Amino acid sequence: MSAPILPVPRVAVIVVAAGSGTRLAAGAPKAFVGIDGRSVLSHALDGVFAAPLAQVVVVAPHDRVGDALTETRQIAGARHDLVTVVAGGDTRQASVAAGLAAVWADVELVLVHDAARALTPPEVFARVIAALDVGADAALPVLPVIDTLKRVDGDRVVEAVDRAPLTAAQTPQGFRRSVLQAAYAGAAADFTDDAALVQAAGHEVVTVGGDERAFKITTPGDLDRARRLLAPAATPTPAPVPLTIGVPRVGVGTDVHAVGGEGALWLAGLEWPGESALSGHSDGDAVAHAIVDALLSAAGLGDIGTHFGVDRPEYAGAHAEAFLARTRALLAEAGWRVGNVSVQVQARRPRFAPRRAEAERVLSAALGAPVSVAATTTDGLGFTGSGEGVQAFAVAVIVPA
Repeated sequence: MSAPILPVPRVAVIVVAAGSGTRLAAGAPKAFVGIDGRSVLSHALDGVFAAPLAQVVVVAPHDRVGDALTETRQIAGARHDLVTVVAGGDTRQASVAAGLAAVWADVELVLVHDAARALTPPEVFARVIAALDVGADAALPVLPVIDTLKRVDGDRVVEAVDRAPLTAAQTPQGFRRSVLQAAYAGAAADFTDDAALVQAAGHEVVTVGGDERAFKITTPGDLDRARRLLAPAATPTPAPVPLTIGVPRVGVGTDVHAVGGEGALWLAGLEWPGESALSGHSDGDAVAHAIVDALLSAAGLGDIGTHFGVDRPEYAGAHAEAFLARTRALLAEAGWRVGNVSVQVQARRPRFAPRRAEAERVLSAALGAPVSVAATTTDGLGFTGSGEGVQAFAVAVIVPA
């Protein structure tokens, strides 16, 4: 059956995911940091796609556009045709402008949402859209301020501040498209959010109810809070059970490539002059690809097609080092590191034994962890025995970083 044809949406959601995450100090752009084996961006998109139908424009760092596209399409499912991913700018305002430029012509309402507010429920999106539908130019979800506020001068309290008229702003912030575009066209300064920019352009901004789950992940403490909220409820046990700290996880991967590619044979990260090449989107290195699948499987991050598929032209012709380094980074972002990997390759050719140690050094260096490689034939049986192709099997162990 063919996929259903979706109606053209009148709403677009710009998901701003281009921040560096300096204050989070997690070693990766904030939107790509793992919470529970899935990224901040992935969780943010759950709410976006559960909200009313919309074009979804993700604004990512220029070097993570491919990753963002892979994640967004995976979560979008049947709505993947509604997805657009663009590179962000040097400031948040520049990133939103880049997203706004990608909004389709038929869109009437634009919501701007920070990916860092990853747990925002879809009801908040619906409330913002409803406010625009009844005539508002701009709508902002807010929460009341509950803390006692003080105005200070250095380390000295000057006076108490009345919190009654104050609220805490959240996202998504919604606008009539024409209003937001005009405000951006006339912007002469950077504003902290889009509602402030639109208000400075002379438009009234109305408020709707926010949600405590829509807090912004900015610091390591915020990340811990998100992880606690996403953790499954503990199951009572009749007696205390000692917990094993740092439990490793194991993954299995396999890959097959047929003989018949162009150029030289690449296998286990090495070039094999004089041998027949393997066919594939990249270099056909079945050993490296089996390792990638085993590692991604162990971490629950999908498979090689999820992250390095034919829709990722930057990996066309790429060799093992590129695949393994990127996989290592994906694991680190999800809170894992490689323990060790063991690979068995089945092939009639090349003769592997003379270069086994060299292959293990190259693969271990790329992963930053020990990799052992074994090779065998199949006594002339099957496609590997006849020399028609190569097959590799890998087992990987990963541990919490």
